Amino acid sequence: MTKALNPFSTHFNDATGGSRTRWPVASQMADGVILRSLVTFGSLYFLLIIQTYNRLNYFFPDDVNSVTPSTHLDSMRNVEIEEVHHPAKSQKLLNDISELAQIMPFPQSIHDVSFDEIIHPAEEILAKEVRGANHVRNGKNTRHELDGVEPILVPAFWDPYAVIMNATSKSEDFLTENDKSYLKKVLAPLQNGYPSVRKYLGNYGQRLMTPEEAKSIGSYIPVTSQKFSNRKSFLHGKEKLETIFVAIASYRDFQCRQTVESIFSRARFPERIRVAVVDQYAFGEDTPCSQPEVPCGEDPFQILCKYKSQIDFFEIEAKYSVGPVFARHLGNRMYRGEYYAMQSDAHVDYVKDWDIRTTTELDSSSNEMAILTTYLSDVTGSLDKDGNSMRSTRPIMCKSDYEGFGSDKHLRHGQQPEGEAMVHGEPTLEPFWAAGFSFSRGHFIVNIPYDQHLPMIFQGEEISIGLRAFSYGYDFYTPQHSHCFHYYGTGEAAVKAHRNTIPTFWENSQKYSGVADKGMRRLNGIIQMNPEIDRNTWNHADETLYGVGNVRELQKFFETFGIDTVKKKTQDHLCQFAGRNMHWIFKQYLRQNRMGIDYQHINYKFKDPDIHGRTWVHLLPKNQLNV
Repeated sequence: MTKALNPFSTHFNDATGGSRTRWPVASQMADGVILRSLVTFGSLYFLLIIQTYNRLNYFFPDDVNSVTPSTHLDSMRNVEIEEVHHPAKSQKLLNDISELAQIMPFPQSIHDVSFDEIIHPAEEILAKEVRGANHVRNGKNTRHELDGVEPILVPAFWDPYAVIMNATSKSEDFLTENDKSYLKKVLAPLQNGYPSVRKYLGNYGQRLMTPEEAKSIGSYIPVTSQKFSNRKSFLHGKEKLETIFVAIASYRDFQCRQTVESIFSRARFPERIRVAVVDQYAFGEDTPCSQPEVPCGEDPFQILCKYKSQIDFFEIEAKYSVGPVFARHLGNRMYRGEYYAMQSDAHVDYVKDWDIRTTTELDSSSNEMAILTTYLSDVTGSLDKDGNSMRSTRPIMCKSDYEGFGSDKHLRHGQQPEGEAMVHGEPTLEPFWAAGFSFSRGHFIVNIPYDQHLPMIFQGEEISIGLRAFSYGYDFYTPQHSHCFHYYGTGEAAVKAHRNTIPTFWENSQKYSGVADKGMRRLNGIIQMNPEIDRNTWNHADETLYGVGNVRELQKFFETFGIDTVKKKTQDHLCQFAGRNMHWIFKQYLRQNRMGIDYQHINYKFKDPDIHGRTWVHLLPKNQLNV
């Protein structure tokens, strides 16, 4: 383990032999770090390249407007939105990406492509607001406000073409002259570039994805008869299994390792799971999430050792943490094309066979744009010793109201009601998205990554992601049954687990004083919840990447669910409508091609039933009126 010469360093964990990266400053990122990963994956990628270009016919016309694939964020900043949707060209691209997904090796690591250089989000604000002002002399800015602010290296966003192009360029040292000549020939058509994956998937929310485009995203593992012989009954004749990505953001949390262990040990098919942990801890003081109980050499069957190739750890020294939004942004960057994507807290226990249960329930929605999401029930009294759930109830996301003052006033989800599901055999539609548990198709993470520019934000992250997802066409569902349970900071379980003593990122508030206000103004501005604020007063950087789409207007959401963004008020008692009522009324407008609820046909505007009565009853299908 190397000693950090600055707050960030990069090394590999000797205890597990797996991938463990500390957040490095760009100037100190050694070329050898990437090469160490390349030695492991180089031959595999070379085979992938040969397979891919032998099987695919890459010819893309010169007249196509496209964004050249790149792993550097700078190339994607302020990208000009130009629609590329010629039927023949789109079908060719669709076929290429679909086939690429079928042969993409699993698992991939964050080290398989180059890292991006970005500015720490709090340093970005401090430089512009404080240092920038100090550089002004005689009415002129004598120095760029970011001069002297050294960039940091973070995982690059996933793009299937970027993976291939990077693997090709980095494999040159391993290739013969004949190999190089062959690759040069087959890669030549790519010189004009392909659209980035987000441009391909609906052009940054400018249009709804097609079913074919959505289904083309997602990797698989093959089902071999010998390896899966004792689990055939769970396969239902499948010859391949969809992969699952799990993102965990942890802040000085001693239960992080326990959560990772629960994810793998309670899964029916752990082979298809890849976990990405953003571990924020005090170097030299806290135990990192990546450290097994004993070295892997002594016990190679520990979860962290047995599945080391399926776990990526990205480590940040706790004193540089700026809250869950940026940590989860980094987690989104660690996604590598898996079929399903899940977001989890770092203090969660999973039920037995959770992977089968979640995938089955998501599929039962018959909605490609469905997201299973909810606040989690407390773990106390929820699981037996074998991991079976002892609860018949689950929470539903339907309670939210404004809090805060002035320009910082924002919508915050409160404690959610919990009860038995009134809809059976499928999940239930709900208005809001929750950060602690989110399970969806992989394209959700691709389309709606956490915003890079929101430091020191805690309250507000959920309505931000929820509204952006709504604008892209995604729908939220609460599961019929709980698939995992949460260790909260209060109550019997918290005291027993010592969770009431765990530090939070707010211990960095003084270090980054003032940045939260700027972040909240941007957050509310992007999701159109502060119309009274001058748009010139908040940061618009990368708004294409982290903004709202055009599939649905946000005003439709506000009107449908009784939110007044001018008066900063909500209609009370939304939970009386959410659940069975909302589900059966809105489900009628699920598109036949499974691409989400069509809100153009929904004209309902929720009003407080205690004042206006149950205004939705006449909209219920006849077979649900007396249920």
